[in-house]
Amino acid sequence: MVQEHIVGWAAHREAVADLQRQLTGIPAGEPVRLAKKTSNLFRPREKASRPGLDVSRLHGVIEVDAEARTADVQGMTTYEDLVDATLPHGLMPQVVPQLRTITLGGAVTGLGIESTSFRNGLPHESVRELDVLTGSGQIVTATPDGEHADLFRTFPNSYGSLGYSVRIKIDLEEVKPYVHLRHVRFTDVADLVAGLEAVLATRQHDDEPVDFVDGVVFSEQEGFLVLGHFVDSAPYTSDYTGQQVFYRSIQQRTEDYLTIRDYIWRWDTDWFWCNRALGLQNLKFRRLVPRRYLRSDVYSKVIRFETRHGWMAAVDARRGKRPRERVIQDVELPLERTEEYLRWFLKEVPIEPIWLCPLAVRDQDHGTQPWPLYPLQVGRQYVNVGFWSTVEIVPGAQDGDVNRKIERVVHELDGHKSLYSDVYYEEETFWSLYGGRTYHTIKDRYDPDGRLPDLYTKAVKRR
Repeated sequence: MVQEHIVGWAAHREAVADLQRQLTGIPAGEPVRLAKKTSNLFRPREKASRPGLDVSRLHGVIEVDAEARTADVQGMTTYEDLVDATLPHGLMPQVVPQLRTITLGGAVTGLGIESTSFRNGLPHESVRELDVLTGSGQIVTATPDGEHADLFRTFPNSYGSLGYSVRIKIDLEEVKPYVHLRHVRFTDVADLVAGLEAVLATRQHDDEPVDFVDGVVFSEQEGFLVLGHFVDSAPYTSDYTGQQVFYRSIQQRTEDYLTIRDYIWRWDTDWFWCNRALGLQNLKFRRLVPRRYLRSDVYSKVIRFETRHGWMAAVDARRGKRPRERVIQDVELPLERTEEYLRWFLKEVPIEPIWLCPLAVRDQDHGTQPWPLYPLQVGRQYVNVGFWSTVEIVPGAQDGDVNRKIERVVHELDGHKSLYSDVYYEEETFWSLYGGRTYHTIKDRYDPDGRLPDLYTKAVKRR
């Protein structure tokens, strides 16, 4: 399994040279895009006028250095393949986003998060160096303190608008074979947030260390922290890759054991809980679906087909149902404002469950806001709040109203919003929130001819 995903340095250099040749062949003035078979972005985009850069040769692990606990990885490598290459060495990436087909390059340029983020930050904080194909066709190596440190700092949250990562060198961490889970129940949002604060302060619960933290809010009266700890052995292991549903198990049992691989992908089988929209929480129907199709990338293809063609929306309209607004977002709130936000959200937005994942900036050596395009503050605890569903567009309202309201409240509470989905900010507001002055300085240096669409164009204008 390891060798299957190891491509080696010679093949990597050939792939990079091919990518540069492709870029050279695109006429001056033509915008540059990637041709990708999969995407974990949830915003519609205009159809490109010409094929993008073929990055299909940049999908493997170049090398795993088990002694140094590092991996050199091509930008289009999925975390599924990366984990398959590192686990046999007893190692894993320091942060592994929840869905199998998220790519390392995508998580670094577009942010990612998981239950180790309270101690390891976001995926870009475990990066040692980046090889980036810039809009001018150069390959530059960006490091935290080298010649291209400015690109290294602004690459996270740039969504490919400053260049494309062709190689990423990341730190890995040791793992144990199993994870012991405890599902700690709370009957009030305030108590849940207080419990989370205590865990973050001590990194333990009931005298057992805590290596992983996330949580689920089912209602204002029912929420859980899911606390994980590495262990060498397990009395049993559960399997949530088939008929069992992980998020329901949180309500049904107080503890659980998973292999480390199954823990890493515990959310993928049910796309958290979003495959409810496809009827896959109906166990009778679920039994008819082959296990190989119980994957987030399969569901996302179905949803994207519906987004393009609107067949189910048309059926709902004929049935007299109201149109619906898509509300698929992840936002970061300061820990001390999280209770306030959750109470507002549970009252105003009819979506449940809600995912919680704490995080903190790990880099302590490059100022108070070391990542200018997503300016989280050093020394401050944040909580990612994720909610992914649709809401009815009530009479007198229009599509986008709920998302705009969420943007306003998140800003009022000193929070930040990820850009992988629908964004409605006016341009001046957008640049004030996402490092506009710094961004444009770096954009002018590495893409002086504007071959790559800028961040506002990609995130808001959807081009």
